[in-house]
Amino acid sequence: MEMESPDQSRRTRLLENRVHELEAAIQRFLAPPNLVATISERHPNGMVVARLSNGQEVFTTVRQGLEEKVLPGDRVRVDQKNFTIIDVLGGTRDFDVERFVVMEKPEISWEDVGGLSEEMRELKEVVELPLTDPDLFREVGITPPKGVLLHGPPGTGKTLMAKAVANATNATFIEVVGSELAQKFIGEGAKLVRDIFSLARDRAPTLLFIDEVDAIAAKRIEVGTSGEREVQRTFMQLLAEIDGFHPLGDVKVVAATNRPDILDPALVRHGRLDRLIKVPLPDEKGRRDIVLIHTRPMNTDEFDVDKLVKLTDEMSGADIHNVCTEAGYMAIRDKRTRVTQKDFDDAIKKVRREDKEAVVYSMFR
Repeated sequence: MEMESPDQSRRTRLLENRVHELEAAIQRFLAPPNLVATISERHPNGMVVARLSNGQEVFTTVRQGLEEKVLPGDRVRVDQKNFTIIDVLGGTRDFDVERFVVMEKPEISWEDVGGLSEEMRELKEVVELPLTDPDLFREVGITPPKGVLLHGPPGTGKTLMAKAVANATNATFIEVVGSELAQKFIGEGAKLVRDIFSLARDRAPTLLFIDEVDAIAAKRIEVGTSGEREVQRTFMQLLAEIDGFHPLGDVKVVAATNRPDILDPALVRHGRLDRLIKVPLPDEKGRRDIVLIHTRPMNTDEFDVDKLVKLTDEMSGADIHNVCTEAGYMAIRDKRTRVTQKDFDDAIKKVRREDKEAVVYSMFR
């Protein structure tokens, strides 16, 4: 029998290895897909309750060797035939939550908020004082509100005020948008609410800011679709979490909405977000304060503050900020480093024109 040459032997080994790789790949393709679930509960007998993505819960076993590694909140791989937990995936509860929230140390201070002196005073009493001096409330014998609802037109400074009070209390600022809580999968929205509040307690003192809360807290109606029922479940979980807070806890809830008229009364009843603070469009004094705040860092020629205050009538604080930014761009386009009165005048006209176009666009959507 003719002996193989070294080159032939090497090629044979390479081909055999390649065959084994292809056979393994074929087996992977033929293997049934696994399900992904989240562990809800763990029992002493080694059994766990796992919630599947469709909302179904299964009481099942864990593969040998994983019993001590599987914890509530973990995402796991589940065998499709017998629902056995066969592996723990990356991305635990905190990871999932932090995809939906913004956590930061706000740099906004009360000096950066203009035209809202009365609203700032009330927010300080409701949120800042209970966090900085809780003993005062115990001595007086009253319980501070658990949360507050800021309501008013868009761009009036609701988010700005929430960041300023978080900065003043050195609290963790967690911001979440209501529409992010309205998850389409059954059980996802309610779970997300539970995990966000759990994260807030872990990071206390915390100010939890829920923007666009009307996305999940609109008045309840007879609902038919699964999406509408899921929003209702998310809202009920939000109410349950607010009710569960200790009165003098280090977590405060601040919600904001542009549509207070559509909110469910259950959200603002006594013991929940029962302190309502209206954040209106700034008056003449407020607009002056806002103009001075936003022009303070700008390199400007002399300009007529009174004229700007009159021309910005019925504008929000965000609109005035846009005016100052646009005026700066006009100077940049002309290769200038100083902003003039004409730049401000032209910027006001441009912002007003854009606002009108936005209103017309919204009417014909």
